[in-house]
Amino acid sequence: MTELIQKKLNDSKAMRWTALVLIALMMFFGYMFVDVMSPLQSLIEQERGWTPGVFGTYAAGEYILNVFGFLIIAGVILDKCGIRFTGELSAFMMFIGACIKYYAVTDGFADTALAAWLDSWWVSMPASAKLAAFGFMIFGCGCEMAGTTVSKAIAKWFKGKEMALAMGLEMAIARVGVFAIFSISPILAEKFGSITVPVGFCTALLFIGLITFSVFTVMDRKLDNQLAADGATGEGGEEEFKVSDLKNILTSRIFWVVALLCVLYYSAIFPFQRYGANMLQCNLDGISPSDASNIFRWFPIGAAVITPFLGSFLDHKGKGATMLIWGALLLIACHLIFAFVLPASHSYIVAYSTIVLLGISFALVPAALWPSVPKIIDEKVLGSAYCLIFWVQNIGLCFVPMLIGGVLASANENNPAVIAAKAAGSEFIPYDYTLPLIIFAMFGVAALLLALYLKVIDRKHDFGLEQPNIQ
Repeated sequence: MTELIQKKLNDSKAMRWTALVLIALMMFFGYMFVDVMSPLQSLIEQERGWTPGVFGTYAAGEYILNVFGFLIIAGVILDKCGIRFTGELSAFMMFIGACIKYYAVTDGFADTALAAWLDSWWVSMPASAKLAAFGFMIFGCGCEMAGTTVSKAIAKWFKGKEMALAMGLEMAIARVGVFAIFSISPILAEKFGSITVPVGFCTALLFIGLITFSVFTVMDRKLDNQLAADGATGEGGEEEFKVSDLKNILTSRIFWVVALLCVLYYSAIFPFQRYGANMLQCNLDGISPSDASNIFRWFPIGAAVITPFLGSFLDHKGKGATMLIWGALLLIACHLIFAFVLPASHSYIVAYSTIVLLGISFALVPAALWPSVPKIIDEKVLGSAYCLIFWVQNIGLCFVPMLIGGVLASANENNPAVIAAKAAGSEFIPYDYTLPLIIFAMFGVAALLLALYLKVIDRKHDFGLEQPNIQ
């Protein structure tokens, strides 16, 4: 009977996996909203006049406030105020930002005084794109803060248990969100003849995500009460976070290696997602947006399928640093295939197989990266550590889409096929993606070098990155 009384909520497999599902659903809906317009690049260029440069600037909007310090503040909020408050705040910010973005792309917005004022300055950026980017900024603050909150929540609920598997499953559920929206978004846009409907649909789902996280907070409060009764540290426990503790993170060499590896790798993934469907259209002889999305959607689903298995392998066998190396190698190979092999072959087999390989890369790196952070950082500053990594990552994710959009536009400035298509008013513009894809591959090369260096550091100082999580 004594053992039964002392059993904590997260000691129950059913309870801790239920908690995981509740918080993962918030990220599932968040990831759907992130890429709701990615398959619609050609459609929004036709409907709203968003050129590739405008689309890249809009995409960068998700990260701008994070880059200019919000994520650092978010880390302090997370460690000072706890998982529950920070998660609720982030879910609310995602929903509010989504509502603003939805309003920006509606037909009615174009006739408002706000639209006229926004059109009066920075005329190369349409009013709809300006307001959509602003909404995306607010959403992005909430989404990135939610990501760090979820990571710390999983570390708390699965400490000493199946942590890598849990983080892998959370990422897998989020990846399925990307798969789902690349399937659903073009269908909704085609059926209703507008980009507005898919954006509104995902906005409604974010409200549901806010509800699911609220249910999780009830469970988490009960767990903290049990931890307090047992003399353990929960939110607001004995090991109180102090801002001065951040120096332990900032002076850690291995932390900065992990952070830089993260930004380089993700800079070749998330910005690529914005342009991936359009790239497939261009490199497969002008297939429809729906067909391109149907191919590209297998990228996240490939990652989703394999990530839980990799997480389980990490829990029982380890080899996290080695997995980072293989993930970077696959990333480089895939972008070079997209740049040179696919345009020459126009092969659907090459397109599908390379997308799946990229998905495997996208499973290897995150599955190994995020469970490694608790091994190198003290638990009481873990939230700040995740936020600092996300902050560094957001610097890349902010500027790389603008870089790629600008490179794509300048590289095709004198492209005869592009000039002819624009002159004819064609719905499809056959851009040459070779140079942007080479840039993505170079990010992968830099990430590979850091992954090799990380393995050397781990071997020398024994941080346990190659060791299993379950002892």
